Amino acid sequence: MLASRAGRIAQSPTMKVTAEALKLKAAGVDVVDFGAGEPDFPTPAHVNAAAHAAIDANFTKYTTNSGTEELKKAIAARYTADYGVDYPTSDIIVTAGGKQALYNAALVLFGEGDEVITHSPGWPTLVEQIKLADATPVLVQTHADEGFTLRAAPIVAAITPRTRGVIVNSPGNPTGALMTEGEMEILATECATRDIWILLDLCYEKLIYDKTPHNLPGVLARIHPTRSVICGSASKAYAMTGWRCGWAIGPTKVIAACNALQSHATSNVCSITQKAVTAALNGPQDCVTVMLDEYRHRRDQLSTWLAKEPRIRFVKPAGAFYLFIDVSEFLSPDGIRTSAQLAQSLLDDVRVAVTPGEAFDSPGFIRLSYATSLHELERGTAKILDYLHAAEARTKAVAR
Repeated sequence: MLASRAGRIAQSPTMKVTAEALKLKAAGVDVVDFGAGEPDFPTPAHVNAAAHAAIDANFTKYTTNSGTEELKKAIAARYTADYGVDYPTSDIIVTAGGKQALYNAALVLFGEGDEVITHSPGWPTLVEQIKLADATPVLVQTHADEGFTLRAAPIVAAITPRTRGVIVNSPGNPTGALMTEGEMEILATECATRDIWILLDLCYEKLIYDKTPHNLPGVLARIHPTRSVICGSASKAYAMTGWRCGWAIGPTKVIAACNALQSHATSNVCSITQKAVTAALNGPQDCVTVMLDEYRHRRDQLSTWLAKEPRIRFVKPAGAFYLFIDVSEFLSPDGIRTSAQLAQSLLDDVRVAVTPGEAFDSPGFIRLSYATSLHELERGTAKILDYLHAAEARTKAVAR
């Protein structure tokens, strides 16, 4: 009944967790939500004020499909200030979130017979978008004992004559791991010699905890400018997930193709949102620092609470706002068999929403978002630990 394309993709598993938690909350159920991949902070006041001003000025009509010139200039200025790179506005398109920026790029760059390399554990949407482009995803594993660090060597080793592109997400979801400038230099050099595209997903670029050099746009601009596309978003940095605004930066012909595609899909991003994001990018950035400092505090406190159970293993993330924890020692054929079953049981039995590792091609793990209050983090962590210990005791009792 459906087109073959529909059979090649699956619903976003991260969105599924969010939907289940929201449904329970709407019914009045008290849920501790560690599934949400969005900031719990309000959108900064000056950003909201810009949106109100846009409404008052009746800035409520269509804009240019690729975004207002004002916003594209703000995006360019932000990257110049942050990374020392310069982009003309003809190389920028404004999209309905970073997800659409990546989707547009995948559809205009990849096709049937192509292979596209990305890393695992990783954001599942990247794999599904490769499939939607009729290309074949090739997953390169990163490893917990290396902090899930993104390295160039295994990616280069996965290149074949069919490789058309590489997608890198740094900081990454769900691990918070980074690709260093040195590793990107190696990867960009190898891709440049083979005419392979690099798509760089920087949606968490403002959420890096330590003073780690992470000028990946600068590396690509210097080594591989003609076959690189950078995708960014206002969602995570400025607590604007519901506003739906992202962008892609790349060679003029690629952005023109993305513009043509978008003109037949969603058209322009909401005009009011564009005014708000312009204010976010051009305005004071101390709000970003405040949120980052709070996320760091939460990360450290959550790590302390979980460390009380040594059988739970994890790597403290370098960026984003997730802790990706290994719960495999609590799984067994006679009890909770999979991390997917554990995640469902936590939601059903103790009302804690987490995302199973299976969503990221990593069974045996669960992802905890710490984009929530310390009180909720403490309450939810206690519920998880109590549930794991109780489930373990039940399994041992049955075995006897």
